[in-house]
Amino acid sequence: MTSMEAYATVRAGTVRERLAAATGLTLALLLLRLPFRWTVRGARTARRAGRRPMDAAQAEAIVAAVRHTARWWPGRAACMETSLGAVLAGAVLGRRLDWCLGVRFAPPPVEYHAWAQLPDSGPVGEYTAAGWHHHAALRI
Repeated sequence: MTSMEAYATVRAGTVRERLAAATGLTLALLLLRLPFRWTVRGARTARRAGRRPMDAAQAEAIVAAVRHTARWWPGRAACMETSLGAVLAGAVLGRRLDWCLGVRFAPPPVEYHAWAQLPDSGPVGEYTAAGWHHHAALRI
């Protein structure tokens, strides 16, 4: 993901989705300051809270809204924070997204990465051109 994708300047989603994105990102930033087992427990609770499946367009809008909201955070808001924020924002809306931690195989490097994913689909809001593959080590 390029920095232009990560820090999109265009507002995405409805007002309700943007409020959920702000809430989800705030909760994610708080959860990631706790021990990791509490973060995982929070993500699992959010997944159970989001009972209804989400369509691809709404998932893209939520991920974009979380990334847009992250622009205003003065600290680090990279893949881990924004992906968990998107999962929690989906839970606030009563929808389900999976939180994936793993690696992304890009043409030159292999890098650790976190992303949001629909249960029966690929990564949401990620660059997935030829040669880019995501492999989840942990999927919640």
